Amino acid sequence: MWTYHPDLLAVPVPRYTSFPTAAEFGDAVGEGDFTAALDALEGAVSLYVHIPFCEKICWYCGCNTSASNRAERVASYLDALHHEIALVAERMPQAASIGRIAFGGGSPNGISPIDFVRIVDALTLQFGVSRPVMSIELDPRTLGEDWTSVIGAVGIDRASLGVQTFAPALQEAIGRIQPTRMIENSTAMLRAAGVTSLNFDLMYGLPGQTMDDLEDSLAQTVALGADRIALFGYAHVPHLIARQRKIDASNLPDAAQRFAMAAFGYDYLVDAGYVPVGFDHFARPGDSLAQATQAGTLRRNFQGFTEDASDVLIGLGASAISGFPGLLAQNEKNTGRYRMMLSQDRLPANRGVVRSVEDRRRGQVIEDLLCRGRARVPVEFRAEAFELLEPYRAAGLCASDGEDLVIAPGGLPYARSIAARFDPYRKDSLRRFSSAV
Repeated sequence: MWTYHPDLLAVPVPRYTSFPTAAEFGDAVGEGDFTAALDALEGAVSLYVHIPFCEKICWYCGCNTSASNRAERVASYLDALHHEIALVAERMPQAASIGRIAFGGGSPNGISPIDFVRIVDALTLQFGVSRPVMSIELDPRTLGEDWTSVIGAVGIDRASLGVQTFAPALQEAIGRIQPTRMIENSTAMLRAAGVTSLNFDLMYGLPGQTMDDLEDSLAQTVALGADRIALFGYAHVPHLIARQRKIDASNLPDAAQRFAMAAFGYDYLVDAGYVPVGFDHFARPGDSLAQATQAGTLRRNFQGFTEDASDVLIGLGASAISGFPGLLAQNEKNTGRYRMMLSQDRLPANRGVVRSVEDRRRGQVIEDLLCRGRARVPVEFRAEAFELLEPYRAAGLCASDGEDLVIAPGGLPYARSIAARFDPYRKDSLRRFSSAV
């Protein structure tokens, strides 16, 4: 169903988990902008809590994380996080309420289960949270029974496992060795703990990866009953992520092979009964993400595709990003400076961008294209964007339908590239991003 047009995928593009993207963040946004946005909150609000630690660091990873091998550093970070929770909760108006909490990293299970429970308790008490939807990212290499009992006790029913690949040789090539039995045991423990929506993160485009390797990982994922699957293309950018220099770049699949892998994965999972969610996610029909896709209510935020209807996501922790209708604000990335700011009773937001009316309108077009495959295009955006889109239209990848732009079924792998034509910031900064497929 997919035709490879290398020229139309040649330009790197963002994943558009926000608009404008983080590449446009600057230091003109700071604590005052963040607190003003907080003061104006009302209605449903979601929280994201960043734990920037892992017991073992994978070579491919671009996350803001470090090894949790220094107890004092972890303890001082958690003290600062608790202080940030208190400061943000103190400012939040009573008209706002927390409906969702997501824990990510790093790996939240890079800290002790006791420390994690203390964070959950602080969120519950400080924000007055009552029965929120909670999700967590987990590393199966360090997921013991003590962790799964905590997950069950606090009521987390959504979890994501970093699997990437089941192939031992590929695991060794990317510095993430986790035997199949480890993933099987983690899956069984999480199900027993009450997790009803379990995601597996998988990757294609890994060094030395074959189509047989990918098929085997997909088959084992389906057999283990993953409710959601994220199938990402590995982005090799060692000039930005120093740890990737450990990966043998000479053995990476080329662009055509990556495209074939993405197409194969899509067909395999659809044939297995999964609903395609956007361009790189899949969900079982009964899962809420699949239901949102079919109902046309799918959204996109800093965690990727989501059924979360809230327009506000508050990020807690170093490097965490908060999203408001009129503002995107990121916390200090460096954990040492993050701790210092909080020791001075300062909220650590120190970068971001104020979203103009035009930003919001363009962002809506981009989100609609990625989440629904069609978007109503305001007349003032059409001339420039449609001129840039002419090669995609000529190839039958997208077409006009009245005032709407519609992505054709065969245009799905080009969705990010098509959406990027509505992004005026991309003209001078394209090389900062990974390949579209």
